[in-house]
Amino acid sequence: MPDPTHVTVLLNALGAGDRHALNALFPIVYDELRARARNERRRLGGHATLNTTALVHEAYVKLAGHGGAAPGGEWASRAHFYAVAAKAMRHIFLDYAKRRAAIKRGGHDEPLSLGDAPVPADTAALPDMSLEAAEELIRLQDALQALAAENERQAHVVECRFFGGMSIEDTAVALGISPATVKRDWTSAQIALWRHLS
Repeated sequence: MPDPTHVTVLLNALGAGDRHALNALFPIVYDELRARARNERRRLGGHATLNTTALVHEAYVKLAGHGGAAPGGEWASRAHFYAVAAKAMRHIFLDYAKRRAAIKRGGHDEPLSLGDAPVPADTAALPDMSLEAAEELIRLQDALQALAAENERQAHVVECRFFGGMSIEDTAVALGISPATVKRDWTSAQIALWRHLS
C-alpha cells in the first residue's frame, strides 16, 4: 500500500503545477491502479486482449496529457485521484467498446473482398469483449449520462462506487460529501440507472 502522506505531497505538487510530480507518483500508485484496472476489466467484460498493464498505462497517458492536473483544478485527496483514474479507465473501455461494436457491425466504409480487406490497425488492441458486452457498456454509459443530466452528484457517486470500486468513505472524501449522502445517492442512482436501462 503506498504511503498516503507521500501520495498526498505529490498530489499537492501536481496541483501546484509541478508536471514532474506525476512521473514520481505513478510508480507509487501503480499497484493500486493495477488492482483497480483488474476490477474494471472484470466488471466491464474485458479479457486478455487489453490487459491490465495496458489499461493502466493508457490511463496514465490520459492523466499525463492534462499535465497531471485534476479536472477543475487541484486534487482534493488520494480518493479523488483514484476516482479520476478509474473514470479514465472507464472512458478507455468505452472507446474500445464503441470501436468493437462498429467493427463487429461492419462499421467500415465499403465492402471489399476478403483478400482486399485491410485489418484495422487497432483491432488487436481492442478488449476481447462480445458484441453484447460492448453494447451493454455503451447502454450503461448512455444511462449514466442521462443520470448526470438529472443529478450530476449521483452520477459521480456511481463513477466512484461502481467504476472506481471505492468505498462509501472514500467516495465521500473524493466528492466532499458525507457518507450518509453517498449511501442515499448510491441507492437513488441505482434505481435511476435501472429505470434508464429498462
